[in-house]
Order: sequence, then structure tokens, then C-alpha cells
Amino acid sequence: MKPGDRVRVDRDDRTFEGVLLPSSDDDQLVVKLEGGYNVGVDRGGAEVAVLAEDVYEIDGTDSTGDGGESEIEFDEELPTISLISTGGTIASTVDYRTGAVTAQFDAEDVLRAVPDLAGRANYRGRVVANILSENMEPPIWQDLARAVHEEIENGADGVVVMHGTDTMQYSASALAFMLETPVPIVFTGSQRSADRPSSDNVMNAVCAVEAAKSDCAEVLVCMHASESDDVCALHRGTRVRKNHTSRRDAFETVGAEPLGDVDYESETVQFHRKYQHRDERDLSLADGLSEDVELLKFTPGMDPAFLDVAEGSAGLILEGTGLGHVHTDFIPRIEELVEGGTTVVMTSQCLEGRICDRVYDTGRDLLEAGVIEAGDTVPGTAKVKLMWALENAESVAETMETSLAGELQERSVPWE
Repeated sequence: MKPGDRVRVDRDDRTFEGVLLPSSDDDQLVVKLEGGYNVGVDRGGAEVAVLAEDVYEIDGTDSTGDGGESEIEFDEELPTISLISTGGTIASTVDYRTGAVTAQFDAEDVLRAVPDLAGRANYRGRVVANILSENMEPPIWQDLARAVHEEIENGADGVVVMHGTDTMQYSASALAFMLETPVPIVFTGSQRSADRPSSDNVMNAVCAVEAAKSDCAEVLVCMHASESDDVCALHRGTRVRKNHTSRRDAFETVGAEPLGDVDYESETVQFHRKYQHRDERDLSLADGLSEDVELLKFTPGMDPAFLDVAEGSAGLILEGTGLGHVHTDFIPRIEELVEGGTTVVMTSQCLEGRICDRVYDTGRDLLEAGVIEAGDTVPGTAKVKLMWALENAESVAETMETSLAGELQERSVPWE
């Protein structure tokens, strides 16, 4: 028997019938039932009968679930897409001992698990990390940027990065600043694991590959645009934010409509706003990052002593209220930080609009204290940008006030 065969498994007076799937655990059989859910059955004491062979095409996997080489044939007429895995729900399986979802699959496992990807491109698989995204760290961003750079340098026509959704926006921003790319770099993931009938992994992966074949040579995030399986939105990596914990359409572009979208049924990619075209830029990598940057959200009643977290740090991003304000008691301490060499950048905790510290006295005092305005840059993106600017920019202040990768919009205009 091998993955892709229809099997009947009898164990402990229970019978399971469905398609045998790859397993990351040699002690388990994983069977996809007719209802769409997967079950894990201990191999020990199980009786297995093969009802039909190769009813579900899963290339490159042997019957032990150990994997093997991908056997997808190369087609000279198709573009080459690199699939880079960092882990996350899209590259996860269920641990049937605990019932928890864990990141275990590598890029080629994902390719086997999503046979709809076959025939769309030639694929190269690469694993940079195998973690859930809450464990993402700046050194992995650097490893990822170097891996993407190498894949493009070696001829990839596009790159798809499979990533956990919780910190995807940070990683996408990091690559947008570290890389100038002549081809699309598309982040995708899934809100719901593959064992759930409502999983979004197949559609997101397929749409991400179509986006990676497109003309848009930017860092994009490709995720469901609605709760239905119809369209995936293409968000600019520096303007996107995860705004819901579990909805399939959790991601939104802040302050504008998405850059584009992919129609799942027609496989059509279209863009609604200006973007960087394929091959307009040469490939380059600037992967220096300062990890010595803090992000602090101001709230009413907050003790100015919280600013001590940035004592001696290279940089501090403040999430201020409204146009970019904090309590006036904070200003003397902020001035001390600036005089001590800490770059302090102001953003707003509002989801729409931009800061302007010239309207009220508090804002003017903050500017006099040396605070730099970040316009309408999303706070998380501002932190990543400052980490990058401190290592790569001649003028950090000028860089933070200039749009490098679409993170800072020229105007903030209400839209629906």
C-alpha cells in the first residue's frame, strides 16, 4: 500500500475507509475519510486492505510515509516556482497523540498534499525553518531572505513562501526591505489545517502560485479575500495586517484596497493599483538587521517608566494615540532616550490615517524632543523598517520618512 490508495483499516473493532495520506510518524496511518476529516490509526494491530490503487495522486512518497524525492516532471513550457517552507498551519499535520496541530511538513510534502498545484509550474522545494510562526525570529528572516535571493539567482521565475499567519506580516515586511526583486515573492498560509473540511490551504496555495507567475515583482501576501472559496486578495507585504484570529479572510490591506486579487475558478490575476513590474529591477540583497529595537503601545494611565525598556536600545517605535500622541509626562523621558542615542519613531494605533505631530502642542513638543514621524506606516512594519534602516541607511530619519516598499503612502484617503 502507498499514499493515494483507497484503503480499509480495521483496528479494535472499528473500521475506517478512505484515502491513505502521507504521515510524518511511522507509527501512524493517516486516512482521509469521505467527510473530509483525517484520522490517525496506530499501525500496531491494524489490519489494512487496499481497495483501489492510486485513486489520489501523491507523488514521491513511499508506503512508510518517509517521503522521498519529488517525481513531478519538468516541463520546459512552464515557469519555475520555488516553494520555500518555514512551517505554519499550511505546512502542518495533526499529532494524533495530543490532537494538536504541529508544523512538520517540508515544502515537498505540501506539494504532495496539494495535487492541484501540478501542471501549473515546475517546482523547487526548500525548507528554511520548520516552526510555528509565533517562534519566528529576525535571524530566520535573514536566512529566508538569503534563501529567496539564491532561488531567484538560480533562475526561479517566482517564489512562494509558506508561512504561519500569526507573524506573516512581519516576515513579509522584512523581505520587502531586505530584497529588491525582479520576480514576485508571495507569502501564503492557512488559517485552518488541512484535516478540516473548511481548510483554506489548497486555494491559498494555488492562488499564491498563480500570483508568483504574474507580472508584479513585489513581496505580496496571498490569502482568502472572503469566507467563500472564490477569490484570494493580494496584499502588499508592507501594508497588510492580520485582523481576525480565525476567519479565512483574516488579512486586510491597511488604508487602501488590496493591490490585486486572484480568481480561484478562472485562475485570473488582476491588479487594481500601481505596482513594480517584473524585471524592472535587478536582484539585490541588503540583509543587515538590528535586533535592538522595541515596540511600545501607549495607553492612558501608563507609567513613563515603561519607556525604560528602550534604555540603551538602538531604536523605539511608539504606538501613540490619534495623530501620534502620548501623555506629556512621557516627553522628558523620550528626550533623554533620543539624547542617549535611541532613535524614537512615532506611529498611530489607529488603523486608518496618518500621524501629524504639528497640529497640537503635544505633537510639537514630541518633534522638538527628537521624535521621527512615520506617517501612515503600520506599527509592526515600522519596527521591521527601523531594524533594517539602522543597519543599512545613511540617514535613519530620512529613511523612516520615505517610502521604500510601499509602506508609506503619499496620501491617506478614505475608501470603501
